[in-house]
Amino acid sequence: MTIPHSPGIHPLDILRLAARAVLAYPSRAALILLAMSIGVGAVVMLTGLGDSARRYVVNQFASLGTHLVIVLPGRSETVGGQPPLLGETPRDLTLDDAKALLRSRYVVRVAPLIVGESPVAWRGLERDVTILGATADLQPVRQLVLAEGRFLPGGDPRSAKPLCVLGSKLRNELFGNAAAVGQWVTIGDRRYRVAGVLASKGHSVGIDFDDIALVPVASAQALFDSYGLFRVLVETGGREVVQAAADDIRSTIKMRHDGEDDVTIITQDSVLGTFDKILRTLTYGLSGIAAISLVVAGILIMNVMLVSVTQRTGEIGLLKAIGADTITIRRLFLTEALLLSGLGALCGLALGWLGVLVMGRLYPGFPFAAPWWAYASAVVIAMSAGLGFGVLPAARAARLDPVQALARR
Repeated sequence: MTIPHSPGIHPLDILRLAARAVLAYPSRAALILLAMSIGVGAVVMLTGLGDSARRYVVNQFASLGTHLVIVLPGRSETVGGQPPLLGETPRDLTLDDAKALLRSRYVVRVAPLIVGESPVAWRGLERDVTILGATADLQPVRQLVLAEGRFLPGGDPRSAKPLCVLGSKLRNELFGNAAAVGQWVTIGDRRYRVAGVLASKGHSVGIDFDDIALVPVASAQALFDSYGLFRVLVETGGREVVQAAADDIRSTIKMRHDGEDDVTIITQDSVLGTFDKILRTLTYGLSGIAAISLVVAGILIMNVMLVSVTQRTGEIGLLKAIGADTITIRRLFLTEALLLSGLGALCGLALGWLGVLVMGRLYPGFPFAAPWWAYASAVVIAMSAGLGFGVLPAARAARLDPVQALARR
């Protein structure tokens, strides 16, 4: 901080006097620094948590591709309870519905899905895992990578071929060091030959692709005795035609369902935009909550400095006697407040950075990092709190009468 020149005392002398006043009471200064550093560290960490959650969710949906449309059975509507809820489904989505979507010139691929849970067994080892009924188009639509073997075969989706693809975790737990491709496993009460193994992908939008078994969609229908689809993933020809594809999809399903608009169509951009707004608001809310601790630290600075004014009346009287005016005294105490809040902010930045680093090490799969503006805003709030709450003690010190101050009255 640059302190304008005042009669009697040089600005650098004011800075030195403020520093000596801070060092003269180390326990008091340490208490203020602790409160301020905790507040700044909390702002950095909570802001980092909220922003990391936002980026994690956005990245999860972005991993689906840049021009995806999701079709769910049931019309999204308000029917009471916690929104959003799906209304009753007048008619299931079927394989024929999914195939009909390919008639749109905006649609490139269609991946119908069925989801259930069933035990997967091999030579006495058994695991209950998620079973995903899909077609060959799921691989390019979801950008799945194979570690070995091949994916589900193409052709007629109504063909229930006894083939499966295993996630990397399931493959390792069942087969260990043994070869998996070509082996027969039992899923439910049916046998399937392992066609391939997925490369490790982890969780993606609620599905753990490392601990999953994929089978042809017709096989899943027979396995779960259910012919309604869980959802249909539609890959469009580009981001610019997503909305046109969504309109075509709605028209096609409505025509096939006797005029009933009984599906929910979600575009990826709308999901990303909604989650981004919600989680960004959450981030700001967390930052605001953490900033309250900085206000508390500012109040502590004010109370301590009010006591300091009482203890230093003789010093203030002497300064006035050698030519320091009211403005100089006020700036002396404001400089002291800024020194305390500035040092506390620096300690808090180090504390927040260390906390972010530790959280990143503890949860490597989560992109834990604080944005640059979290550090900047924490420092600004800390300095503002110190300066704002230092005004009252500075004003009280400036109003002291020099004669009475020298007499310590």
